[in-house]
Amino acid sequence: MIEDKNPQRTSLSQLGEFGLIEHLTKNFDVKNASTIKSIGDDAAVLDFKDKKVVVSTDLLIEGVHFDLAYMPLRHLGYKAVVVNVSDICAMNAKATQITVSVAVSNRFPLEALEELFDGITLASKFYNVDVIGGDTTSSQKGLIISITAIGEANEDEIVYRSGAKEGDLLVVSGDLGSAYMGLQVLEREKQVFQVNPNNQPDLDAYTYLIERQLRPEARHDIKDLFEKLELKPTSMIDISDGLSSEIIHICKQSKVGCNLYEEKIPVDPQFINVCEEFNIDSTTVAINGGEDYELLFTIAMEDFDKIKANPNFTVIGHIVQESEGTHLITRANTKIPLKARGWNALEE
Repeated sequence: MIEDKNPQRTSLSQLGEFGLIEHLTKNFDVKNASTIKSIGDDAAVLDFKDKKVVVSTDLLIEGVHFDLAYMPLRHLGYKAVVVNVSDICAMNAKATQITVSVAVSNRFPLEALEELFDGITLASKFYNVDVIGGDTTSSQKGLIISITAIGEANEDEIVYRSGAKEGDLLVVSGDLGSAYMGLQVLEREKQVFQVNPNNQPDLDAYTYLIERQLRPEARHDIKDLFEKLELKPTSMIDISDGLSSEIIHICKQSKVGCNLYEEKIPVDPQFINVCEEFNIDSTTVAINGGEDYELLFTIAMEDFDKIKANPNFTVIGHIVQESEGTHLITRANTKIPLKARGWNALEE
């Protein structure tokens, strides 16, 4: 396939702010009955009747949260939606609407924003959320994306971080650490490319890890699974900043301690192979990596039978008294204090 060396490049100034908004939002349609008015007025209008509303907002900033050297704009748009939908899922709620705000520098033509919004559109359709508004402005520092997610749930369905009790089981969905190792692979290939731009990377051995980094998925399926299992967690959080950080969040909010068992942490075989290739300890990555967007939750001991044969879930520990603290129990049966070493956006 011959690469187009002179792709079309439409200046955003040709459209103006309102023309740009109309152009980028023309493919969004309304799917939820709670959306009375979406894009096109001073504010969106929503009607949740007897449902409770949950709201979450995230910022993604170029150079801090993503690198366009290896992050395709379409994937970035999709991921920007995912990270917000995941927060709604962590409340055991259903995401229904999002607002999308972007700030762009003049190095981005219209075609670049079309790519970004193609990803946002794809994600909004997959997660069945309505795009109901947002904002656009200029930036002197590259690309900034802010998405607010809105969701609904019955009051008795909502799960907070603060409900874990002594004796509860600590459970996680999916596997952990793969997104972080996908990032390491991409960073390595970027450095190789900078030295030799003619080098073509062979990434076949890393496809799962790279997909987990560039295009993760929110676990919107878990709420329905809980309903089928007649199970309600006592606490829950999504794993965006690393397992250790999220466990400590739950323990602090719930005023409890925890024992996490190293041998129980679920990881993918490709993840293990690449950790060995990079000479990185797999457990360190699995508990600190972040961006897996799996769900971490606690359940009462008597509910264990409901999940014990389910391939979506792994019991990785249990809740103890607050005075006992939070610990990792190693394979050698050594007890190590658990520290929050996950993602910190404000770290220098």
